[in-house]
Amino acid sequence: MMNLILFGPPGVGKGTQAKILSHIYHIPHISTGDILRQAIKEGTPLGLKAKSYMDAGNLVPDEVMIGLIKDILTSGQCRNGFILDGFPRTVAQAEALQKNFQGLNLTVHHVINFVVCEKEIVDRLSQRYVCRKCGKIYNFEIDHFKPGDPCFKCGGEIFQRDDDKPETVKKRLEVYHQETEPVKAYYEKLGLLRNIDGIGEIDEITQRLLAVTKK
Repeated sequence: MMNLILFGPPGVGKGTQAKILSHIYHIPHISTGDILRQAIKEGTPLGLKAKSYMDAGNLVPDEVMIGLIKDILTSGQCRNGFILDGFPRTVAQAEALQKNFQGLNLTVHHVINFVVCEKEIVDRLSQRYVCRKCGKIYNFEIDHFKPGDPCFKCGGEIFQRDDDKPETVKKRLEVYHQETEPVKAYYEKLGLLRNIDGIGEIDEITQRLLAVTKK
């Protein structure tokens, strides 16, 4: 049994490492964006409720997001553990999530905080492009392409999302510092926070994660 929360600013590699750990430990990677899209696609009661807020241009309330996560946790998929990525984003969400864990008799073993300097994050995300058709992610510096080139995998258009443009990245980081960074102190008080260096090759970072999770 391994229950993990991956934490840190956008662009630190949480999603990449979550997929790797999911494969190593044979536990599901719970991305809040993915479960939200899936619930809407399947037309579940909470999915329809979330869609109604989104269609009105409003944020999905905490209780709906917590409900979606609880549905996954009690579905049988997480009997060997889970990796939660992208949630909680506020102290209120962290508190509500912790109450649900207690109600389900679940223990979070580690909250892993990826430590990466802000300049590195801006550089990483500013170089990130994506295929409009299949979603494959490209790095402008490494993959040698021009915006608008066809995707090497499916032929779709390679473009940069507005979220990854430098000015938007800086705004996203400001929101993170104001709203999400205080969550670190919450988990530190619970004795769950583990800081790891998020700079380096993917394999190096994975080994740092495994050194923490295997303790």
